[in-house]
This record gives sequence, C-alpha cells and structure tokens, in this order.
Amino acid sequence: MSAAVKICGVNSAEAARAVAQAGAEYAGFVFFAPSPRNVTPAQAAALAALLPAAVRRVALVVDADDDVLGPIVTALRPGLLQLHGRETPERCRAVAAKFGIPVMKALGVSEKADLARATDYAGAVERVLFDAKPPKRPGALPGGNAVSFDWSILTGAAFAMPWMLSGGLTPDNVARAIGVSGAREVDVSSGVERAPGVKSPELIVEFVKAARKSGV
Repeated sequence: MSAAVKICGVNSAEAARAVAQAGAEYAGFVFFAPSPRNVTPAQAAALAALLPAAVRRVALVVDADDDVLGPIVTALRPGLLQLHGRETPERCRAVAAKFGIPVMKALGVSEKADLARATDYAGAVERVLFDAKPPKRPGALPGGNAVSFDWSILTGAAFAMPWMLSGGLTPDNVARAIGVSGAREVDVSSGVERAPGVKSPELIVEFVKAARKSGV
C-alpha cells in the first residue's frame, strides 16, 4: 500500500522546490506565530508559486478568526484549510461556507476511544487528520512535535470521510505506519527537518519515496 503525501511547514524556496521534485500531493503552510514554520500570507503565496498547479495548497491555522483567515485566503488561495486548534464542527462548517474552501480538521489522539471524535465532524469537513496529542510540557505546539501514537488503533477503522495520518512520521517509519494503520494519506513536518523549522530537501524526497512503497 502506498499513500499520498503532505509536506507541512513549507517556509523556504528550497523546501518548496523539494516538494515539487519529490512529487508530493500536498504542501502545507503554517500561519501560527509560535511555530518555527510560521509564514506570512505574502511569503506563502511566493512559495506556492514555485509549486506545480497539481500540488494542493493547505493553509494551517490554529483557532483563527475570519479576520485572520481572510488575508490568508486572498493571498494563497488554498485548496484546503487545516484547522488545528479547538474548532468545533459548527466553526468548521461556518469557515467552509464563508470562504468556499474545504476544511480538514486535525484531531489529537492517543487511544482508540479518541477516534470517535471524527463522527462529530461528519458533514462539516472534507477530511480529518489524526495527529498525536501534544506533549504535556510548557510551550508544546498543537502539532509538529515529532510525537507519534499507536498506529494500530486505526487498523480496520472506518470513517464517514477521508482521513490523513500525522505525528512523528519520518522516512524511516512511514512505510510501516502506512502498513499498520491503513492510511491512504500521510502528513509530515518535523520528520523532514534538519533543525526545527528548517526543511531538508533530501529528507523530503526520501519521505515521499518511502511513502510510495508498500507498508510492512
């Protein structure tokens, strides 16, 4: 089994070109000031211009209001809005309706019971992203913490919408994660970095190649 790939936290021309070279299906841009991957709407638009049209641009925000989302949508024209905070199904539905852009809701999980939250978002979002819950430490970000969860909790699970796997994935473990979880889409950020917020073109290419191989 292979999976489509989202490279998140693209914040340099070097990273954008690597995403294009590797053939990833999604490129994620982070609009969250505390993150080392944060970009402005103008920066994201310039980086997106380096990508093939077929690469789906994803704007990641955390509990952003409409005034924050507006400039992002205008500049980047994303194909998907990733809501990575405490957004309710109602908020997700309202964002999609106002901006006319599909929404992906990130859900933190650590055990099988956490997967049930996806049901609440059926009909409100295009897809969900299952990410590891943030570590309980000061300054932990909502995502991009290089933390994984037990992928086997997803084995055989079925949901009303497509889903993406995230959290602690690297070129070395992504094939196994796909094989265990059955994921058809995977997301990586810190796992393809040589330092926090600094993407490695080599690791991006390696990750995409690994995701194309069968899981074990």
